[in-house]
Amino acid sequence: MSAAGRLKERFARLAAEGRGGLVAFVTAGDPDRATSLAIVRGLAASGADVIELGMPFSDPMADGPAIQASSSRALAAGATMAATFAIVREFRAGDSSTPVVLMGYANPLYAFGLDAFVAEARDAGVDGLIVVDLPPEEADALVHAARTAGVEVIFLIAPTTGEDRMARVLENAGGFVYCVSITGITGTKKARTDEVAQAVARVRRHTGLPVAVGFGITTPAQAAAVAGVADAAVVGSAIVERIAAHLDAQGRARDDLVPAVLGFVGELAAAVRAPAPPPAGTAAVRKRSALR
Repeated sequence: MSAAGRLKERFARLAAEGRGGLVAFVTAGDPDRATSLAIVRGLAASGADVIELGMPFSDPMADGPAIQASSSRALAAGATMAATFAIVREFRAGDSSTPVVLMGYANPLYAFGLDAFVAEARDAGVDGLIVVDLPPEEADALVHAARTAGVEVIFLIAPTTGEDRMARVLENAGGFVYCVSITGITGTKKARTDEVAQAVARVRRHTGLPVAVGFGITTPAQAAAVAGVADAAVVGSAIVERIAAHLDAQGRARDDLVPAVLGFVGELAAAVRAPAPPPAGTAAVRKRSALR
């Protein structure tokens, strides 16, 4: 199945099931390659509908302390872009249907070379790219290269994005729209479901793409509430914090790390599959996005 096909099929299936999905984020290579691969391999079986894999970077400006620390651990353990692609390849060898989206920053992509990067991503089995610090005015080269390779470019919409700006941002969007639920960096504030519902409705006025909501979702109950008004809830910092909590004094993975992380993902997935009722006044926005 093609990259675009996997994302489209997954969100179509979620719509058919009448529920929002779970996008689970971890950083590639955190806390080491073998442990990271074991986590990634177990995410889908634990209930993740889409896997968002962070590309380790030395200056992850949009991320809070938890994900910054995960990048530092991965880099200290020898993570590279090639190693990230290798993790995707090994995952894809055993799972041909779960979408994988790479999230990261522009510098490593340009250092790698855009055409070479998207070709490697496609060949590894990557379905989409989120480049947090690349504004749409400067994204044409990436969008062209990615589309040529058959990889989706996913853009972020922030609470501060105005209507005119939103139309520009979404002009070249593919896969799904990443709706940021809070102002600020990841893992520092809690998302409010009523505000999320309003933000999702606003985005849907501009696009028929699915809308996934991230930043500020830390508990199964919050994930369920957000999945009740969006096409998917994205959970990152809370998962990464489980990794950090199961390291030994030397920063190495304990034997209980992988089961603990995957167990938490299972709790998130179970909650999303039985979402809480939406707050009053949000019934109109629960309808899943019409897919292009």
